[in-house]
Amino acid sequence: MQTNLETLGQLERRLTMAVPAKDIDREVSERLKKLSQTVRMHGFRPGKVPMKIVQQQYGPQVRSEVIGEAVRKAFDEAIREQNLRVAGYPHIEPGDAEGDAEQLSFSATFEVYPEFKVGDLGAIRIERPALAVGEAEVDKTIEILRKQRVKFDEIGRGAQPGDRVTIDFAGTIDGAEFPGGNGIDVALVLGEGHMLPEFENHLKDLAAGQSGAFTIAFPADYAAKDVAGKSASFTVSMKKVEEPKLPAVDAEFAKVLGVPDGDLAKMREEVKANVEREVKKRVHNDLKQKSMQALVDATPLDLPRSLIDIELQNMARAARAELEGRGIKTDKLPFNPEMFEAQAKRRVALGLIVGELVKSNGIAATAEHVRELVEEHAQSYDKPGEVVKWLYSEPQRLSEFQGLALESNVVKWVLDHAKVEDKVVSFDELMGRAA
Repeated sequence: MQTNLETLGQLERRLTMAVPAKDIDREVSERLKKLSQTVRMHGFRPGKVPMKIVQQQYGPQVRSEVIGEAVRKAFDEAIREQNLRVAGYPHIEPGDAEGDAEQLSFSATFEVYPEFKVGDLGAIRIERPALAVGEAEVDKTIEILRKQRVKFDEIGRGAQPGDRVTIDFAGTIDGAEFPGGNGIDVALVLGEGHMLPEFENHLKDLAAGQSGAFTIAFPADYAAKDVAGKSASFTVSMKKVEEPKLPAVDAEFAKVLGVPDGDLAKMREEVKANVEREVKKRVHNDLKQKSMQALVDATPLDLPRSLIDIELQNMARAARAELEGRGIKTDKLPFNPEMFEAQAKRRVALGLIVGELVKSNGIAATAEHVRELVEEHAQSYDKPGEVVKWLYSEPQRLSEFQGLALESNVVKWVLDHAKVEDKVVSFDELMGRAA
């Protein structure tokens, strides 16, 4: 087989090849003979259809299949001989139709994977969040759990922050109603930011059965552009005021949290263990993001456009599926894959860098590490032992944990080679929310 390799760019290559036409003709002839033995056609017994008719009916299709297979085989052999690592899919075109009649020529244009080494991380600084879980963190978590189970009781006084109120309201701008300016039986908790702070302030001290009228100004950067920067007049009727009642931290509360005998000491131990697992998870996720960014920053490389385009399409499909899963129709939405360009490039770069890092440093997921992650995961269930047994009963169920173990080892490698400094953080800062 004749081949010629051209370098078109940093990563782009063109491979020109030719295969003997007689090999194609012979394979086509053999396939048509086999086909003639089984083909059924009206007016002929099975296996008795004249070869000329078989050729007329099936010849073009068979020849196309044979040429396609020959081209793929020739391309695969050529890239193996040239020791090329093809990125994405090749663009194959037929050669000069007026060339050598004894040869079937074609060209394949494609990209190759870049050759690179993972950069030196010695100068990169990574801050590692540090948080010791103590009684204060346990108390804060218990308060969060109480708030998640809050009940509201109707009360006769005026509304205060934290109360749940039910209102009717009507608003106008320059005497005209506007979209979103009216509501019936709208329930909201004062202070949670469901309405503009200025609007909520006018609800304070109103008791059920009372009404109020006021004017507020929408911020200039308000999301609804038709009302941004404008003043609106509202009338409000307070229909119900309910004050929050947090559950007491007692045996019943402990039972609700999964402690059968209601022992408060056991409850605190379990809460602390859960918080420690969550802290560990959040610290790992923080370090993972920083480690991946460190790899990208330290390792500039040329990216195959074909891989970026594949990633763009995958991300666009995933975004559409997510929107459709929420009941949003996407067939008429302007959906430009290029909106994911930067993220797609980062994903491709990380995939290449991590792959090279794993290969060149022999990083692997050990059975012991996988087992550790499985058992840690199982602790969040009522019967951890049963969960572990179920996961190990089918090998494919462990694939997620094998991936997590490998990822964890990559992060460890980065931390071992970068400058890591511990930074004490608060509970709220790490959890990303106020307790």
